[in-house]
Amino acid sequence: MTNLRAIRPPRLRWIVTAALLASLTGLVLSQVGAADAAGSTTAAAASAGAATAHGGSKPTVVLVHGTWADSGSWGQVVARLQRQGYTVIAFPNPLRSLPDDSAYLAAFLSSIPGPIVLVGHSYGGAVITNAATGNTNVKALVYVDAFLPDEGETLGELIGTPPGSCVLGPPAEIFDLRPIPGAPPGVVDAYIKQGLFPSCFANDLPAKQAAVLAATQRPGSTLTLGQPSGPPAWAEIPSWALVGTVDRVILPATQLFMAERAGARIVKVKASHLSMISQPGAVTRLIVAADRATR
Repeated sequence: MTNLRAIRPPRLRWIVTAALLASLTGLVLSQVGAADAAGSTTAAAASAGAATAHGGSKPTVVLVHGTWADSGSWGQVVARLQRQGYTVIAFPNPLRSLPDDSAYLAAFLSSIPGPIVLVGHSYGGAVITNAATGNTNVKALVYVDAFLPDEGETLGELIGTPPGSCVLGPPAEIFDLRPIPGAPPGVVDAYIKQGLFPSCFANDLPAKQAAVLAATQRPGSTLTLGQPSGPPAWAEIPSWALVGTVDRVILPATQLFMAERAGARIVKVKASHLSMISQPGAVTRLIVAADRATR
């Protein structure tokens, strides 16, 4: 076996490492300097480019997916918003735990200058509810077939009130449970069984499309179900809610209860839990309405 120490002695490795770190530091500093120097020009150009006919600058729209979906599920909404001149970011929700996912999103939002319209689907609604609290740049919250928890509530409690959700029942019959290395005892990743996914999660989409979505779903940690939510951002930020009337995951009655309690402006559409895929126009219109109402 080749002796790597003979090829690269310790001192040489140290010199190479130091040189690499110095190079990377110089690169970062040069980029920061260039960004500072061009900051006013870039900001002015961005402001001019985002101007709208009714005045003001368009916000950045941040889309947060939920469990058993991914950033790609927003694709048709993203395209529609971009055609209207919006800067859009489909945030990659980690789906690990409610406090951690919310902290990750909060840090991400703090890096975005200017106004933000924050949109959450399903579990993503709980994440935006926690992440946006105290962020004065977030001008509107838009909930799409989503949780709007109040302080102290858990998602497990909400999804079971009233009963009837297609993801409630014997876990072995509904989910494929996979281990998470390093997770607390009993905490696993849950995938909706692919055979159940179309009728439960995508019941208004073509069977072939639903099968692809089942195969590409992102799992959620079971840890999220029992974690209490924090102070809700909807208590201080105007909110909108799109309720899918044929949603079998978060029942329409549950969505309406949460949205009405939050004082959200509510739009109902005949859609499954994946209304951003089956009804992207309706979702886009609600986001634009939220933007225009909070200028």
